[in-house]
Order: sequence, then C-alpha cells, then structure tokens
Amino acid sequence: MAENKLVVLVGIPGVGKTTLLSRIVDAIKDRDRSVCVISFGTLMFEVAKKSGTDNRDKLRKLPVSEQQRLQTIAAKQIAERTEQVVIVDTHAFINSPEGYYPGLPDHVLKIIKPTNFVSVSAKPEEIYNRRMKDSTRSRDKITLANIKKELDIQSGMISACAVITGSPVKHVLNGEGKVEAATEKIMGAIGL
Repeated sequence: MAENKLVVLVGIPGVGKTTLLSRIVDAIKDRDRSVCVISFGTLMFEVAKKSGTDNRDKLRKLPVSEQQRLQTIAAKQIAERTEQVVIVDTHAFINSPEGYYPGLPDHVLKIIKPTNFVSVSAKPEEIYNRRMKDSTRSRDKITLANIKKELDIQSGMISACAVITGSPVKHVLNGEGKVEAATEKIMGAIGL
C-alpha cells in the first residue's frame, strides 16, 4: 500500500476551496482510498466555544497566545487521524489585530507532519465576485488590492511551510469553470 498522506490545502476566502475539496474527495474515493477532510478552523472553534467564543469569525480577533493554544489542541486531534488521506482545510494566515499570524506555525507543523501542501488561488476578480455572493460569513471590507495582497501573503506563508517541513507545495489556479483541471493537478501533486 502507498504511504498515507496528510495534505494541507490552503486558500483565501473565495478561491473555491469548498467545491474543489468535494471533487478531490470523490476522486480519492474512486481510487479506493480512505479519506477525510478536516477544517482546522472548525476544530479550533469547537474548543473555543467551551471558553465562551460564540462565533467562528471571532477566532481571528482572539489574542495570538489564545490562537496558539487552540491551534495546538486542533493539531493534536488531526495527528490522531488514521485515514489513508487526511486533508486539512485551512488558511495560510489569519488577519488578526496584531498583524498577519501564520495559520501553520512551526509548532503546528511539528505536530501534524504534513506530506504535501496545496495552495489554491484564483484571479482576484473571481475571488472578489465569489466573496460578494457569500452572505454566510462576517468578512472584512473587500477590495481587489486587498485580495492581491492576501494572495501574496498566502504564497509566502505556504512556501515557508514547505521549507520548514521539507514537504512539496503545489500552487493551483482554480479558475472559473476549471475545477476539474484543478482537481487533476492536485491529485497528481499528491501522487494519486
């Protein structure tokens, strides 16, 4: 049997991660591999709720020390997973009041030991349009300049993760109507 994979998939809001993840999971199951997708933020929120945080979007406003504590707990839960392919759905950074905080700092990477990183992006105009249609989340003001900056920060953060862990990173453009092509690129990058 091929080695198990722990794939960290990052993308700023609006790149189409949710749709892409659905297609990736189907493709992995078609190859008779066990798979699970874990939302890092959801795990953190489940723990934070016990301390009184009542909205997931408030996580990024917590002090960095509290975010670090929540990240450690979530990472330990992820490390316990036994599926053949574990996909961690997360963000490369959190725009906190203290600045851009890494979504995958060294202490998290050491716990989860990722085998692969995938950085999903899209054209800034596509991201802008997708965000404008999403009324389910409480987001900061959106501008094309901010989206371009977020894409740059994501690229830098995920590249640093690859350097720290020695695991490869695949940058994938998830253009409008191109989800199948993006899925195939990701499947090839993770060796499936």
